[in-house]
Amino acid sequence: MSETQEVPVMQARYRQEVLPILQQEFGYENVMQVPAIKKVVLNIGAGEANDNPKVLDFAVETLRQITGQQPVITRARKSIASFKLREGRAIGVKVTLRGAKMWAFVDRLINIALPRIRDFRGIPAKLDGRGNFTVGLREQLIFPEVPFDSIDKVRGMEITFVTTAQTDEEGRRLLGLLGMPFEDK
Repeated sequence: MSETQEVPVMQARYRQEVLPILQQEFGYENVMQVPAIKKVVLNIGAGEANDNPKVLDFAVETLRQITGQQPVITRARKSIASFKLREGRAIGVKVTLRGAKMWAFVDRLINIALPRIRDFRGIPAKLDGRGNFTVGLREQLIFPEVPFDSIDKVRGMEITFVTTAQTDEEGRRLLGLLGMPFEDK
């Protein structure tokens, strides 16, 4: 990073507060062993794009507004007759965030978007067994970047946090220290 760019708040918090705590708790000898977030992937499935191709345009625009990055269209890998799906058909859009944009997004998600969910009691702390975490959101309107007038339909999305953690315990602790509002058991 050049000296003119400032470090995102969440990245600075990770380096100054979270890293030393994780290093002490898990007994890492080297700073490079401490779990970190590698990337964040946002995904909107648009299965109804078979009937209405405009659906993809709205999904692309939504992700562009939220992330400030151009999404890519995902295509079906194989045909599934029961879903009326053909190989190669567009079925969703996704964005992969890394670096400063990723840290800025994590900050906005935790501190602005998630608290805007109605009757919010926390996110289930279920990780995938390798320290990665996926949260499903029911509507895109929790992000202030998305104007209410511009959406055609309330659409959900999945946000996946890919970490360098080896276990779920390490991944959960990393995200918890960053401020992820996990629900109490």
